[in-house]
Amino acid sequence: MSEPYPELSAVEQAFVDGPVEQLCAMVRDWDVHVTKDLPPAAWDFIRQERFLGMIIPREYGGLGFSPSCNSAVQAKLATRCGVLATVVGVPNSIGPAELLVHYGTEEQRARYLPRLASGADIPCFALTEPGAGSDAGKIRASGVVFRGTDGALYLRLNWEKRYITLGAIATLLGLAFKLRDPENLLERGTNPGITCALIPAGLPGITQGHRHDPLGVPFVNSPLWGHDVVVPVDAIIGGAAQAGNGWRMLMESLAAGRGISLPAAGTGGVKAAARVAGAYAAVRQQFGLPIGAFGGIVEPLARLGGWAYMLEAARRYTCGGLDGGAKPAVVSAIMKYNCTELSRKAVGDAMDILGGAAISRGPRNLLASGYAAAPIGITVEGANILTRTLMIFGQGAIRCHPYAIREISALQADDALAFDAAFWAHIGHVVRNAFRALLLSVTRGWLAGGAGGGALRRYRRRLLWASASFAFLADTAMVRHGGALKRMEQLTGRFADVLSWMYLATATMRRFEAEGRRSADVPLAAWALEYALLQMQTAFDGLYANMGWLAAGPLAAWSRLNSLGSGPTDALGQRVADMLLQPGPQRDVITTGVYRCTNTAEAAGRLEHALQLTAQASGLLRKVRSAVRSGQLRKGSAQQELAAALQQGIISSADAELLRAAEAAQDDATQVDSFTLDEYAMGGNATALQLHMALPEVAVVA
Repeated sequence: MSEPYPELSAVEQAFVDGPVEQLCAMVRDWDVHVTKDLPPAAWDFIRQERFLGMIIPREYGGLGFSPSCNSAVQAKLATRCGVLATVVGVPNSIGPAELLVHYGTEEQRARYLPRLASGADIPCFALTEPGAGSDAGKIRASGVVFRGTDGALYLRLNWEKRYITLGAIATLLGLAFKLRDPENLLERGTNPGITCALIPAGLPGITQGHRHDPLGVPFVNSPLWGHDVVVPVDAIIGGAAQAGNGWRMLMESLAAGRGISLPAAGTGGVKAAARVAGAYAAVRQQFGLPIGAFGGIVEPLARLGGWAYMLEAARRYTCGGLDGGAKPAVVSAIMKYNCTELSRKAVGDAMDILGGAAISRGPRNLLASGYAAAPIGITVEGANILTRTLMIFGQGAIRCHPYAIREISALQADDALAFDAAFWAHIGHVVRNAFRALLLSVTRGWLAGGAGGGALRRYRRRLLWASASFAFLADTAMVRHGGALKRMEQLTGRFADVLSWMYLATATMRRFEAEGRRSADVPLAAWALEYALLQMQTAFDGLYANMGWLAAGPLAAWSRLNSLGSGPTDALGQRVADMLLQPGPQRDVITTGVYRCTNTAEAAGRLEHALQLTAQASGLLRKVRSAVRSGQLRKGSAQQELAAALQQGIISSADAELLRAAEAAQDDATQVDSFTLDEYAMGGNATALQLHMALPEVAVVA
C-alpha cells in the first residue's frame, strides 16, 4: 500500500478548476451532435489555453502537465462531451507530440512542438490500414529512400490509412510506414522496417477531407491517402538514426498512452452515468414513490456507485506509476480493457434506470451519446478481445514472470548454464507457489503476511490468497502448455480476468488508505472488493474446468466449496445506492471530477436542481403522507393533499411553496424532447438547434 497515489500540483489543480470548467461550460453535447463539430469559440479557447499541449514541456510552449493531470482533464471533459474529450485527448496521447518529446531531434522539437502546443498545427497519427488493424505489424504503407537531383536524401511515401482521428482536419501527420532503402543510403540495411515520420498535410499527393461516421458520434475520424509524397529524410522522427525504430517508439508510447486517455474517458463515463442515474432515480416518481426506492433500481445503482469508486481508484493508482516515468504495458492494457468494458456496462445500467428518458434523443438526453460511443472505446487502441486474450496475460505472463524471460533469453543465446540456473530457480518458484496457495486456501488467507489491520484487512487476506492461487495456476499452465499457451485464448482470457480484478482490487484498497480510511467510504470499498473477488472466483472456476482432470475434478470442487467470495450482499448494495440518491459528500466522493452543470436551462442543471429541491422537500412530503395515512388528511391528488395540509396547519405556506417548487422541478427534469416532422427529417438540424439555443424549454412533451 506504499505505491504513489498522486495529487495534482497547485498549477494543475488550478487548470482543472479554471480553464477546464470554462471549456465544459462552452460546449453542449447535443449541439455538437447536430453541428458535427465543436463551437468555434470552444476551438479558439482550446488553442488559447493550450489544451493540445498538456504533455509538451513548458520550454516548448506547452503546459508540461503530469500524466495525472492529463488524465484528470480528459476524465472531466468526458463527463461533459465525449467529442470534446477526444479532440483534447488524442493530441495528448499517442501522436506527433508524444513521439517528438521522447524521440525527436532538437531541431524537430523546436520546429514543431510550439506550433502543436498553441494549436497552430492540428496533429493526427496514421497507423491503422485496411489490412492492418490489430496486427499493426502488417502495415503496407511504404517509404523508399532515394537521392534527389540536389544530392540530398528523400523518402517517397505511399499509403492508405483509415480510422485516423482528426485526420481530415490535421495539418501535421504522424505516419507509420515500412521503410526500404534499396541502395543502403542510410547505412542501416536495405529494409530498415517500420519507421515514423512527420508529414505536413499540404504536400502534393496527400488526400484528406473525408470522414468516417463512427456510430453517429461526430468526432473527426478519417481515411487518409498518400501517393508518391516526397519528404526529406529528416522528416523521420529522430532523424535518419531512428530509421527502422518505429515499432519500438509506438509500443513504448502506446504503453503509456493506453493507460491515460481511454481509461480517463471510461472512468469519466461511469461517474457521469452514476450521477445522472442517481439523481433521476430520486426525482422520478412512480406508484407514489421515487423509483430509487425499488429494489430493481437499487441493484444497478449499486453497480454504478461501486464501479465509479473502483475505476477512479485505478485511474489515479495507474497515473501514479506513469508520473514516475513507468511505461507499464500490462497495466495499461488492464486499464484500457476494464475501463472501457465497465463504461459500456455502466451506461447500459443507467439507460435502464432512465427508461424512456434515455432513449428519446435531444438536448434533454444525458446518456444517448455515451451509449452510442461505448463500442468505440472498446474497439480502438487494441480491440478488447485482443487486449484481454493476448496482451494482458498472453504477453504479460512472459514479460512479468521472474524466470520465464531469463529462460527464453538463455535459449536464444545458447547459454546452457544460464538456462539451467533460471530453470531450477523456476522450479523452486513453482513449488513455493504451490505450498503457499495450498496454505492460504485451507486457511482462507489467514496465514498471509502483510494483511495489516483496518476495515479492509479481510479483503487483503483474500486478495493475497487469490494472488497465490493465480501464480500457481499460471506457472502450471506455462509448464504444461509452453509456447502454445499464448494461442489458447480462452485460458489466457480467464487468466487476464483474474489479473485484472486483482489489480482493480489493489487500487481500490490503495485509494481507501490514501484517503484516510474514511468510515463513510467503507461501503463503497467493500462493495467494489466483494464484486472484484466474485469476478476472480468466476474466472478461477473457468480455469479449473479447462486445465485437465485434476483441476476440473478435486480442485474445482474445493474451489466451489471454499470460494473467494459470492459478491456484494443486497444490504451492502442498498448502502451504496443510497449515496447516489441523496445530494451530499458521499455522492460527490463517488462522482469526484465530474463536471457539475449549474445552469438550469440545461438538462444536467435541471436534474441537479430537481434533486436538491427533492431532498429539501422530502421531510415535508413524509409529513403530509403520514397525515394521510393516519386519517388526518383525506387521500386525493398531490395538489389536493397539499392544499388540505396547508389549510389544517400541518405545513406552513413556505413549506407548501417548497413542495410545489420540488414537484415542478421534478416534472421539468423528467420531460423529453420532441421535434416537428420537418425538424426530425433534418435530423434535429438547424431549426431544432436554433430553437434549443433560443428557448431551452421548447418542444418537450411529458
